[in-house]
Amino acid sequence: MLGTRTLLIALSGSLWSFAAMAQEATTYTLERTNDGYVRMNNKTGEMSICQEKSDQLICKLAAEERAAYEDDIADLKTRVAKLEDTVAAMGKLPPVVRDALPSNEDFERGLSYMERFMRRFMGIAKEFEDKSKPANPESPQKT
Repeated sequence: MLGTRTLLIALSGSLWSFAAMAQEATTYTLERTNDGYVRMNNKTGEMSICQEKSDQLICKLAAEERAAYEDDIADLKTRVAKLEDTVAAMGKLPPVVRDALPSNEDFERGLSYMERFMRRFMGIAKEFEDKSKPANPESPQKT
């Protein structure tokens, strides 16, 4: 008798856990109505009205979901506008950056340093090139 009770308790526990797993796996429940279906999200409790059209189930958001959806769209539009303003403002140099640019005299001085560097570098390169050529290349013979 004790073995049978234990077996029944074990079986009922297994069935209960199986039912719980099946319920967790099912996200939506559809209930047929006169006009179509009502779809309920088992996790959140949100409901949608669904109708069959062209062998497809078309679900429309319930009024509360629609309001939340429109609020999200309005929030996204506001964020996009702020981002567009930020990008537009980036096209203009802020005073801190503008004031940090070198004056014309500083620019010309820097360019002069660069020019002298390049001339000296090219002279050194030419010296190496001249050293790599033979000192007295054979001249063509005249007859």
